[in-house]
Formats: sequence, structure tokens, C-alpha cells
Amino acid sequence: MPTFSAPDGTLLAYRVTGDGDPVVCLPGGPTDSAYLGDLGGLSAHRRLIVMDLRGTGRSAIPEDTASYRCDRLVDDVEALRDHLGLARMDLLGHSAGTNIATQYAARHPHRVGRLALIAPSTRAVGITITGETRRELARLREDEPWFPAAFAALEAITDGTGDDREAVAPFFHGRWDAAARKHHASSRPSNGEAVALFAAEGAFHPETTRAALVAFESPVLLLAGEFDLNSPPPAAAEFAGLFPDATLVVQPGAGHHPWLDDAGRFVATTAAFLG
Repeated sequence: MPTFSAPDGTLLAYRVTGDGDPVVCLPGGPTDSAYLGDLGGLSAHRRLIVMDLRGTGRSAIPEDTASYRCDRLVDDVEALRDHLGLARMDLLGHSAGTNIATQYAARHPHRVGRLALIAPSTRAVGITITGETRRELARLREDEPWFPAAFAALEAITDGTGDDREAVAPFFHGRWDAAARKHHASSRPSNGEAVALFAAEGAFHPETTRAALVAFESPVLLLAGEFDLNSPPPAAAEFAGLFPDATLVVQPGAGHHPWLDDAGRFVATTAAFLG
């Protein structure tokens, strides 16, 4: 697995899948990027450069754990671009990784060709997702057998009376089948400190980021799953409105990992956007 050195000397790893023009991919979590796989077959269209964020996967744990903060991870992405020798790069982020990608685009707009935000988190731009929005979306699944227990857990999380994240896992998949369960089990974050410090104080500067995105001229894709409680379509639509040239796609029947729920539809949409 190839590696490169971050600005602070931390050794970071990435993997390469597929052929063609590169697209740098940033995972969520922060967790091992293995859960992205080849994004449902997107590697048949583009060469995926999938980064392991510091302290995850095969990337080293930094000496300064404050560097797990989201805004500081932007420097790691810039170091990877420089390592790859790319004047400009297409950039794809998933979930929490979209916060890194968004801040990178705000800070280095001329280094980004196309920006794909998959199941986008909105923390970097300060868009709030209410508990009622999540409840309304969750109720679309009320005919599924796991719904009563999962909805009760969601209510407890929303009300602050519980924190059973495992119980709400079915809401993050378009189908809660054996494949979804296996994927969920294999994609849990293994570095709790990296997760806890990702959103530490100072990680996000929404007003500054939003102001920069107004002038971001490259094309942007925001792809949301119809059933995704983490990144509800209304929040993704508001996010899309911050860019001059953004396309919002809501993938029917999909949750937080749309390449699992319908790989063909996901790849067709994303490959067409990336070109």
C-alpha cells in the first residue's frame, strides 16, 4: 500500500483501484477506508485514490492527536495531491469525509476539478438537521419489521434519553439484509480518539466556508439517499444551494451507503458527473 508524508511527518497510506483519470476519495468516520470498497464498481470508470485518514486503516497515529481535527485534515489532502503530482484533482468525499472535502474546496478552489459529495454531512457549512426531520424520514420505513425497535432508539437519541447507535443502524441502509449487516459490522470506527477529536472546537468555520463556496466555480454533485437519516435530502438540497454550479441527486431507495443499495444507479450517476 503506497504511503506519503503529511506536513507534520505522519506517514499516511492510500490505495489505488481501477484505471483512468484519478479521483481522490475521502472516507467518513473517521474510519478505515476499506468500507468504501471500489464504490460499487466506480473503479471501472476512474482510478480511485482512496485515502486512509490519519490514525485509521494503515495510516500512522500522529504524535499530536489534536491533528485529528477536521480542518487540520485538509492539509493531509493537499499533501496527497502534491505527492501525486496533480495540478488539479477531482475529489470525492463520503459522509464525514465531505466535511474535509468541502473545507478543502473552500481553501484550495483552484486545485479541484470536480467535487462529488456523497451522503454529505453538513457540519462544515453549519446546516442544522432537526430531530423532527429525522423522525419524518424514519417514518417512511414504518412497514419494515425492524422499525419499532429502531424508531424507539431514534426517539431516545433525539430526546437525549438514550444513545443506542446500533439499534438505529437499519435506518442507514436502503435494505437491512445480510449484506447490509455485514457491511455495518465491518465499518465501525476503530479509533475512538480520532472520532472524538474530529469535530473538536475549531474544526468548523461555517461562515467562512460558506462565503468561500459562493465563489467556487467547479461543478459539484451532491448525492443523497432517499432514506438517509444522517444526510436527509432536504439538508442536501440546502447544501447544494450554497454552490454556483451544483447538481442534487436523490437516489431512490438508498440510505447512507448508496453504492450498496443500488450499485448500478450510483455508478451511473457518479461516473457521468465525473466524466
